[in-house]
Amino acid sequence: MIEYLENLNPFILALLAGGFAFLISSIGSSLVFFFNSVNNSTLTIMLGISSGVMIAASFWSLLAPAIDLSVSLSQISWLIPTLGFICGGAFIILSDLIFNRFSVKHTTKRNILLTSSISMHNIPEGLAIGVSFGLLGYNYSVDNLIGAILLSIGIAFQNFPEGACVSLPLRSSGISKTKSFLIGSISGLVEIIGVIIGVMFSLSTNKVLPFVLSFAAGNMIAVSASELIPDAFSKNKVLACLGLIIGFTIMMALDVGLSSL
Repeated sequence: MIEYLENLNPFILALLAGGFAFLISSIGSSLVFFFNSVNNSTLTIMLGISSGVMIAASFWSLLAPAIDLSVSLSQISWLIPTLGFICGGAFIILSDLIFNRFSVKHTTKRNILLTSSISMHNIPEGLAIGVSFGLLGYNYSVDNLIGAILLSIGIAFQNFPEGACVSLPLRSSGISKTKSFLIGSISGLVEIIGVIIGVMFSLSTNKVLPFVLSFAAGNMIAVSASELIPDAFSKNKVLACLGLIIGFTIMMALDVGLSSL
């Protein structure tokens, strides 16, 4: 399987990964056809695991390659990744502040804000996928390929509850199951836009790639801290903590273990 993927263009690989993430998001949205809500314990575990996966992926699949690439480009190894990480996190924080200013209680507007916020934070996730595969165009290695694949799987995994978090509230507010499913799926489709931007930008120049990789890492950490972790821990701290540890451990073990093969 790896041998086959090695022969594919990084742009094609990125699109396949983005398509897979969109598919998982759509599967999450499809829960609206079977349930009117998701069990809180199940959702808490899923959100916790997603948080752990994204935090681990931010380092091993984005920050570590950014630092290594800074060294190979004769840049200050800590400076550019640090600036990129801070800018990536600040981007998400500012986005949240803007959305919070328009927060209202009316059900219709609440649904619009929920769908919009999840759609918007899918863009930096797509960017993370895009730049991780774009790295292969400049610095190809099996380790980087595996890291990009694992990052994509991690992001796709956390797209499942996100899809459900869009479609189920829409359904509970009176919108039809089909329309709720389609809106939930479209919220995940924007991730492919981020993938295309990330991979094209990465393939066009390598000197800013350490910044872009660490920017994507900052995005993912901020999204985890501002969206996934608070939602998970507000429901059940024990289950959320357990899920986070499981998710982080799985991602770390896979990334480090597969890279050593």
